[in-house]
Amino acid sequence: MISDIQNLYNEVREIIASARQNATRSVDFCRVQMYWNIGKRILETEQGGKDRAEYASYLLKNLAKRLEPEYGSGFSIRQLEMCRQFYRTYPIANTVCSQLNWSQYKLLISIQDEQKREYYQLEAVNNAWTKRELERQINSQLYERLLLSNDKETILSAARNTRLPRRSFRSCGSRSRGRSAGRC
Repeated sequence: MISDIQNLYNEVREIIASARQNATRSVDFCRVQMYWNIGKRILETEQGGKDRAEYASYLLKNLAKRLEPEYGSGFSIRQLEMCRQFYRTYPIANTVCSQLNWSQYKLLISIQDEQKREYYQLEAVNNAWTKRELERQINSQLYERLLLSNDKETILSAARNTRLPRRSFRSCGSRSRGRSAGRC
């Protein structure tokens, strides 16, 4: 009987931990979607302006001036610029992965090379990298080292990966492992 109670206790703990993790992931993805939608609206509004450079600066400055007092520093000019860049980088909503959070996307949108960015995005999803781990791999230039190396296996094992970068990548949805289609 004590064994049954212990087993039940362990199973319930796993259920609770899983539910908490799913709730956090869901909130993180809602935040990512919010920033994507904000970026979309900013870009659409900017494109309606006559003198884009001046209008863009005016628009972001005034939008931040109104949003920050009500919603906090998460809506500063710099943050709004990142939202706009996020939408420019990922203009198709289905290419935004539910497994990545806003901190990870801020790192990814700073990568200019599309294949390099996609490589790190796929690796972050497939290996469940945290923001800190993703940042470490980017700063260590894992992608470049793999492309240049004759000993890719050693580099990959050092980075705790098992997949090599390729010249072309499949879409996020086609690489998913048991995840819903359209989401990484």
